[in-house]
Amino acid sequence: MNVMTYKGYKARVEFDPRDNIFVGRVLGIEDGISFHGTTVAALKESFAAAINHYLADCKAMCRKPEKPASGKLMLRIAPEIHTKALVMARASGKSLNQWATEVLAKAAHSTR
Repeated sequence: MNVMTYKGYKARVEFDPRDNIFVGRVLGIEDGISFHGTTVAALKESFAAAINHYLADCKAMCRKPEKPASGKLMLRIAPEIHTKALVMARASGKSLNQWATEVLAKAAHSTR
C-alpha cells in the first residue's frame, strides 16, 4: 500500500489506469476526504489542499476536525485470548500494553 502523510493525516494512494490519475483517500477518520493528481507533485499538492480545506472548513463551521487515531485502543476479545496474551506478555518481561503494541506494530508493518 502506498501511503502519504500531511499534517499527521495519512492517505492511501492508488493509480487509476482507466482515468490515468493517482487517487488518494485519507485514512483513519470518518469524514471522507479524497484527492487526485496526474503526477506525484500534483498529487502531493492536491493532498495538502484537501487537508487544508478540511481544516479551514471545520474552523469556519466551529467544528473540531477529526484527528487520526489517538493511540488509545479498546478491544473486546475472548477471555481465553486475553489470558494467552497476558501469559505471552509476562513471559517476555513486558506489560500487556507493551507486548500488544509490538505485536500490532509488526502486524501493521510499522517501523516503530
